[in-house]
Amino acid sequence: MKPKAIILPIILLVLVIAGCNSKTNDKKDPATVQKPNIIYILADDLGYGDLSCYGQTKFQTPNIDQLAQEGIMFTQHYSGSTVCAPSRCSLMTGLTTGHASIRGNKEWKPEGQYPMPADNYTIAEMLKEAGYTTGAFGKWGLGYPGSEGDPNMQGFDVFYGYNCQRIGHNYYPYHMWSNQEKVMLEGNAGRKTETYGPDNIHDQAISFMEANKDKPFFMYYPSIIPHAELFAPEKYMEKYRGKFDPEKSYKGIDEGPNYKTGGYGSQPESHAAFAAMINCLDDQVGDIVSKLKELGIADNTVIIFTSDNGPHFEGGADPDYFDSNGPLKGYKRDLYEGGIRVPMITWWSGKVKAGTTSEHISAFWDVMPTLAEVVGAPKPENIDGKSFLPTLLGKEGQEQHEYLYWEFHERKGRLAVRKGDWKAVRYNASIGDLPTELYNLAEDIGEENNLAEKYPEIVKEMEEIMRNARTESEVYKFSSVAYSGDK
Repeated sequence: MKPKAIILPIILLVLVIAGCNSKTNDKKDPATVQKPNIIYILADDLGYGDLSCYGQTKFQTPNIDQLAQEGIMFTQHYSGSTVCAPSRCSLMTGLTTGHASIRGNKEWKPEGQYPMPADNYTIAEMLKEAGYTTGAFGKWGLGYPGSEGDPNMQGFDVFYGYNCQRIGHNYYPYHMWSNQEKVMLEGNAGRKTETYGPDNIHDQAISFMEANKDKPFFMYYPSIIPHAELFAPEKYMEKYRGKFDPEKSYKGIDEGPNYKTGGYGSQPESHAAFAAMINCLDDQVGDIVSKLKELGIADNTVIIFTSDNGPHFEGGADPDYFDSNGPLKGYKRDLYEGGIRVPMITWWSGKVKAGTTSEHISAFWDVMPTLAEVVGAPKPENIDGKSFLPTLLGKEGQEQHEYLYWEFHERKGRLAVRKGDWKAVRYNASIGDLPTELYNLAEDIGEENNLAEKYPEIVKEMEEIMRNARTESEVYKFSSVAYSGDK
C-alpha cells in the first residue's frame, strides 16, 4: 500500500505540470510567432467600379467581395500612376512619380521595359532582409530580362510570368520567363491556343505557397487580367455568352509579326470576354484563400488586393458599358480620379476588423512603409509613403499626407495634386498651353465643376506643389514651363 501512496501524488503532480505547460504553449511566446505571410494581388487595368463590392451590377465577384466582407475596403486609395510601369515602380519603391526612377512605359527592344536602376531599394529587398522568401508571379515591366531591373535583381527569389508588358498583352503567348530561363509554351506555337497564360502563372503561385508554407513568404501576384486582349477560357466564356447584348466586336491582329507579340487578337464577344476574365481572376483569388486554409496558414497571412490604374478602352474593352469607373471621371492615362483611384481591400484574420470601410486617403507609395511596420523592419529612408497600419488595425494615430502628387509622361504631359478635398489637374504640361483645373472632391467626386476661377489662391498653392513635389529625371523630363503654372 505504501508504494501506491507515493506514486499517486507523483502522477497528479506530473499531470498538473503538463496542464500548465499545455496552457503556456497554447498562448505561445510572441518572440516565436512567425511573421505574417504577405500576398499582394495586383489586377491590371481593373476600374474602381469593376468589383461588385464597389458597385458593379452586371456581374459578380464573390471571392473578392468575401475578402472585403472579412476585411477592410478603402474608398480613397490611389495607384502610383495611370499606366503600368510607373505605377509598379511607385509600389515597389515607396516613391511618387515625382521621385521614382520609372515615370512612363518606356520600351526596351526586343523585349522588356526601361529598367529600374540597381540602387533602387524595393519592397522585395526589404522583406528579404526581414527573413522573407520572395516570389513574383505575373507581369513585371520594370526591366528587360537579365537587366538590373529584372525581378531577380530587385529582390525576388523567384519570378514566373511575363517580363515584358507588351508581350503581356497576349493571353496565349509563345513564351514566359522562369527566373532567367525563357520557357517556350509549345501549346501556343503558331496559331495554337492551348496554354492560357494566367493559368500557368496561377499554378506557379500556388506551388510557391505550398513550398514556403513553413516560413514567412511575400508573394507579389501582378495578374494581367483584365488588360487587353480580351481572351478567356471557354469554360468562362460559355457562362456569359449572350448575356451582354448588344455585343461589341473587335477586329484585332490575328497574323503577321505582331501576332502574340503585343498585338491584340480579335474578339467578336468583347462584353462576354471581359466579364469572363474577371470571373477567372475572382476564382484565382478564391483559390489562393482556399490554399491558405488548406495549408493551415490563413490566420497568419495578409492579403492586399488592388489595381494598377483605371479601366482601358484597348482591344475591344468597353468601360462605359460596364460603368467600370463608377462615379469617377476619366480612364487609364487620365489623371482624373477614374485613371488613378482604385479599389483596395486588405484581409488579415484577427487583425483587421471584418466588414469595415475606410475613407483614409492613401496611395501605392504607402504600401512599403506599411509592410515595414507589419514585419518590424526599419522604415526605408527618403521615401514618400506613410504607413496605413493604424487604419488597418483600427487604432488612433494615423498619419495623413499633406498632399499626393502624380506626373504622367505621355500625351503632352499631365500633372495632378490632391490636398485634402482639393484636386488640381493640369494637362499639356510639357508645353504649358492649358490652365490648371481645380475640383472639390468632397462635393464633386465626378470632377464636373472646375472651380479654378473661383479659387485662384488655391490654384496658386497647388501649382507651387507641382513645382516642388518632383525632382528632374534624366530619362523622364518636363520643360521648365511644365510645372511653372504659366498658361
